[in-house]
Amino acid sequence: MDLFEKCAAYSVAKKAKEIGIYPYFHYLESGQDVVVNMEGHRVIMIGSNNYLGLTSHPEVIEAGIKAYEKYGSGCSGSRFLNGTLDLHLEFETELAKFLNKDEVITFGTGFQSNLGIISAIAGRNDVILCDKENHASIYDGCRLSYAKMYRYNHSDMEDLERNLQNIPEDKGILIVTDGVFSMGGDLCKLPEIVALAKKYGARVMVDDAHGLGVFGEHGRGTAEHFGLENEVDIIMGTFSKSLASLGGFMAAKQEVVEYVKHTSRPFIFSASMTPANAACALAALKILEREPERPKHLIEITDYMRNALKERNIPIRESVAPIIPINTYDDARTFYACKVLFEKGVYVNPVISPAVPVGDAIIRTSYTATHTKELMDEAADIIQDVFENDLPNMPEFKMD
Repeated sequence: MDLFEKCAAYSVAKKAKEIGIYPYFHYLESGQDVVVNMEGHRVIMIGSNNYLGLTSHPEVIEAGIKAYEKYGSGCSGSRFLNGTLDLHLEFETELAKFLNKDEVITFGTGFQSNLGIISAIAGRNDVILCDKENHASIYDGCRLSYAKMYRYNHSDMEDLERNLQNIPEDKGILIVTDGVFSMGGDLCKLPEIVALAKKYGARVMVDDAHGLGVFGEHGRGTAEHFGLENEVDIIMGTFSKSLASLGGFMAAKQEVVEYVKHTSRPFIFSASMTPANAACALAALKILEREPERPKHLIEITDYMRNALKERNIPIRESVAPIIPINTYDDARTFYACKVLFEKGVYVNPVISPAVPVGDAIIRTSYTATHTKELMDEAADIIQDVFENDLPNMPEFKMD
């Protein structure tokens, strides 16, 4: 059998392109912002994770430019060898202080962070308990670790406890969960998870990619939101969302960070964050510390949009994060809605099977602290128009 046979047989994307509803790889001709120029026309951006609106902030841009001028374009090696800058250490110290943790270690991407943390912490004699709606990078980190993984039903604490009850006492246990679930926009049940971890001698890791800069009095994320910062053993996060850059991190006790630094293959054998990425993320962190009103406005503008969509009878799912899923159910219907919305000036993200169960497709919308009520009203009106006038008259598409 030819290895590439499956490539030739793959036809889903080709079919969607042929019938004119392929929704991916639209290209921007301007910087990431609340309104962008995309493929030649103005588009309201409600499909970005630029939660605090800092990707275009002058201080963030200036920090990146200065880092290029001082350090060059890259580090040419891993942190383990020649790739550590004083800038990395400054950023890690500042982030650890902000998160009230002993130490922080940074990775090149958020995906790499989960691979590097989980595969180092858990091994063949350990067990990982993983929420079924956790991010793909968590699942891949579990696979790379060789630990036994059990998936518990989404936010089902009874199912989590049933799994915990069946783990032998000689096994190390890690409960890993998204802080904010990226598709549904709901928060994990962290108080219950922490209580079960204490009861069964487990450790807790929270992927706070969508919580950092969003929740908590100071924007420190899910653990701060619940008042459980001292009870979460490992906090993981990314810089590609609230901190307007690229990279990821782990925050934990000194001994845990030290262990990961010296045993994590994805950390040891990957080049370090570029100077500009580290400098931009550090600048964004300083703005967050200085302007705690940004997360508050983010929640306010999301609540405004949520109410606007409800008033227009748009079928949304309940959420608390700056993520509002809109039910579209069918894959082809989802693609078509995204196509028409884009043509009318609103960018959103389609989420279809297998990312969600068959028949549960959604349009994922997400919001930014610098969105205005006027923009939200304009976007909501366009969404209403598409749902009332375009979707009922949608052509019949056959995706199979």
